[in-house]
Amino acid sequence: MCPSSLAGPDIGTADHPRHDGAETARVLGVARSLTGRQWLERPVDPRTVQTFVQRWELSELTARVLAGRGIGVEDVPGFLAPTLRDLLPDPDRFLDMGQGAERLAGAIMQNECIGIFGDYDVDGATSSALLSRFVRAVGGRTAVHIPDRIKEGYGPNTAAILGLKDSHGASVVVTVDCGTL
Repeated sequence: MCPSSLAGPDIGTADHPRHDGAETARVLGVARSLTGRQWLERPVDPRTVQTFVQRWELSELTARVLAGRGIGVEDVPGFLAPTLRDLLPDPDRFLDMGQGAERLAGAIMQNECIGIFGDYDVDGATSSALLSRFVRAVGGRTAVHIPDRIKEGYGPNTAAILGLKDSHGASVVVTVDCGTL
């Protein structure tokens, strides 16, 4: 459901004719938003709505919204209760992930310092903090570098990598939230 002025073009189909405004349906008992925009309910197949209600024990309103968003019958549980396991790719699909994980595990077991180079934005700082906390929680040592975006620019740079090595003794460096090289 979306305000008619924000909705895309409604071209209609044989099963769901184009809404011509003649029979404006109220949505949740409201004909217009606070800004005066008319709310239109997306046309949905009533059989799909009924299937959602019966199979997943949903309210009719929830079933209509899901059907209007094009959610498939089998996709309802994952849409209503998403998990990281279902949404994130398998880490082993990343090139050389197994080798990288083994190298980091070895560095932790050998008490080597792990350098962490993060981007200067909130994602980079958070990623750096999370990785550092994890490595320390399992007994490892870390040195974190967040670059000055004015002085160092974007992404890993030679001076920073050498600084992690020379000043902190980092034998391996992990970049987080730095894009791809």
